[in-house]
Amino acid sequence: MRKLRRVLLWSLVAVLVLVLAGAGYVFWTVRRPLAERSGDLRVAGLSAPVTVRWDAHGIPQVYATTPGDLFRAQGYLHASERFWEMDFRRHVTAGRLSELFGAGQLDTDKYLRTMGWRRVAEAEYAAATPETKSFLDGYAAGVNAWLADHDGATASLEYSVLGLQNGDYVIEKWSPVDSLAWLKAMAWDLRGNMDDELTRAQLAAGGMDRARIEELYPAYPEARHAPIVPTMGAVVDGSYQSEPPPPHAAPLSLIRDLTEGIGRVAAATRATGLDADGIGSNSWVVAGSRTRTGKPFLANDPHLSPSMPGIWYQMGLHCSCGIDVAGFTFSGVPGVVIGHNARIAWGFTNLDPDVTDLYLEKLDGDRYMVDGQWLDLEKRTEVLKVAGGDPVTITVRSTKHGPLMSDTSKEMATTAGVYGMALRWTALDPGHTIDALFAIDRASDWESFRAAASKFEVPAQNIVYADVDGNIGYQAPGRVPVRGKGDGRYPAPGWESDYDWKSYIPFAELPNEYNPKRGYVVTANQEVIGASYPRMLTHDWAFGYRSQRITDLLVGSDKLDAAAISRIQFDNRNGGAEAVVPKLLSVPGSSPARDLLKGWDYQQPADSAPAAFYNATWRALMAHTFDELGTEHAPSGGERFFEVMRNLLADPASPWWDDKRTPQVESQQDILAASMADAERELTDKLGKDPKAWKWGDLHTLTLTNQTFGKSGIGPIEWLFNRGPFPVSGGGGIPNATGWDAAEGFEVTAVPSMRMIVDLSDLDASRWVQLTGNSGHAFDEHYDDQFPLWQKGEDLPMRWGEEAIRREAVSTQTLRP
Repeated sequence: MRKLRRVLLWSLVAVLVLVLAGAGYVFWTVRRPLAERSGDLRVAGLSAPVTVRWDAHGIPQVYATTPGDLFRAQGYLHASERFWEMDFRRHVTAGRLSELFGAGQLDTDKYLRTMGWRRVAEAEYAAATPETKSFLDGYAAGVNAWLADHDGATASLEYSVLGLQNGDYVIEKWSPVDSLAWLKAMAWDLRGNMDDELTRAQLAAGGMDRARIEELYPAYPEARHAPIVPTMGAVVDGSYQSEPPPPHAAPLSLIRDLTEGIGRVAAATRATGLDADGIGSNSWVVAGSRTRTGKPFLANDPHLSPSMPGIWYQMGLHCSCGIDVAGFTFSGVPGVVIGHNARIAWGFTNLDPDVTDLYLEKLDGDRYMVDGQWLDLEKRTEVLKVAGGDPVTITVRSTKHGPLMSDTSKEMATTAGVYGMALRWTALDPGHTIDALFAIDRASDWESFRAAASKFEVPAQNIVYADVDGNIGYQAPGRVPVRGKGDGRYPAPGWESDYDWKSYIPFAELPNEYNPKRGYVVTANQEVIGASYPRMLTHDWAFGYRSQRITDLLVGSDKLDAAAISRIQFDNRNGGAEAVVPKLLSVPGSSPARDLLKGWDYQQPADSAPAAFYNATWRALMAHTFDELGTEHAPSGGERFFEVMRNLLADPASPWWDDKRTPQVESQQDILAASMADAERELTDKLGKDPKAWKWGDLHTLTLTNQTFGKSGIGPIEWLFNRGPFPVSGGGGIPNATGWDAAEGFEVTAVPSMRMIVDLSDLDASRWVQLTGNSGHAFDEHYDDQFPLWQKGEDLPMRWGEEAIRREAVSTQTLRP
């Protein structure tokens, strides 16, 4: 027995040692990539010391004496906190995901290589100004200075996980082109109506009547929801034509395959915090005549796909060389994207013009037809490296309109020589957006701001403006095509040159305002300018539910301050429910669940029982009403369908009310009753029998999911990187725009990725917050420390003056040559 006890004791000791050793190894593996935020660090290439002051949330303020040192330091700090994110992003934009994750990413890579984002970025670097190149070069040098001392597991925990399946991966040096290529991913995310164009084409090719298709894409409700710029404005020349779609419809199989290809790219960019259904943004600027301070406030909250870490990195860049700016940056890109300097502040929302067209091309081998003549396709070869496999070579073919996206289609391999589909997209032409970003960072007044904005080509944006002198303004920059025939709503016949793009709208003709008498400008992806504007921007706007609610709140407030602005950003009122709830309550019968809607104020906080029942009913209503669309085009239920449903409720005889899946012909009231019954059954099953205890946040949850390994399907790995799920308030088409997809469930698919409020009377009184935290390292204290604030609609001080920054810094670091 003594021997047995001794054996058992030593066995327990051995197990304990192994457990502790394993835990120690895991702890060491997790901790060693974390960024250093104090003490002196050596950064190769600096010409003088750079001071970095870190606040309590890991937000750095960088002080340098030359632009080269400033951007070198920014590159170094971005890499120290977010290099895995940067590395993953450059693999997405270059079509090189297979090098990281193997053959399963080949289809996505083929599509991305066919579009050629990286090739365009290379051309943009060559065309950039010498100053811009120097900034990009300095930034890249800073990244590479950090990489010189960090590799593999010392760079980020993700590389330790990657090593389990791709142990041969070696990190490459950073290139200035890597920074520019990321702007292509942003442009893709904000590409306009390509998805709507494909959906319309697919429904038409599937036999749906054009009139019924157009009911799914109603006209913008200008009488109820004001455009950004209420007046027409002056245009020097030109007009547009709104014509019916071309008579030649693309083969349904081709459109389906192309849709699948776009879906693969969307999935890749979604992992970076970009592409998501329900994306958009809110921004507004309010003149001093409407504020307590007598000076403007500027607010912005871009809506993007949720990711872990969040897409933004907060930072201040201060240099005695004339660069003095703070705001939200993209890891991998130098400068500040959204923020303010000492004189002006600016914010972005997507203008969302129609800058993509799909051209159906007649093919004969390596030739395509234009105006009765056969022309040779342009061709190039791309080699795709594959982790754990042999390289794959593809041939990319292009017409004058752009790359043949259909060549990536498996279906087209059997129908080649008949039709193809080419993509014409402004982002595939080299531009100067990076020059514009640096120029905006240093603009000092309306004139210099507009001069900078004139260079901002892709993606086209709504930019709101305010300055410390009390001026406010709005400018719509971007490269927006002027078409010959057609209006971009359906694929055009590439063999007819009349459908080609003829030019771009001149910057001087794009909508803008300066100090409007009404004292505010609101942009939320709604119609930019009235239908009488003689240039065609797009037909596919957001429908103004968010923008009108923001406008109503601004106009209804006597004197606004930062707290009032914050409440508007976090407003949860569902404007789309206004038209639906009275119709639901008019249906004969009653139930405790339905009674929740009586007197409901349409607000959707996380603890709301009426919001839970209404949104479950809305989801069922989408399924019953639009059953003809099938699962492939099942509506997401977002802001467009607020307007679609409003129109249908006014037309009880509409054929949409009949559920084709049943033998009888349903009426409007039948469908409304069935939707409420379905919702009550679903919520009883999920949330219990007491409707008053139901909570919207128990359905509407957000899981902060790591960009790559967060969906690995391996529980312990997902636990390392993911956080949540968490209950959240808001919803799609609401100022607090936590979007969700009614075809999939209630989970959040799009979020206000950050919130910013700039007080032009006192820049130190400005506020900001982002979705997660500044660090990209799992288990860093700043990995998700801002989320509780974001979740509750709260924020942080956005300090500006060096005295305040010095006073509140928790550590000071010196980067030395």
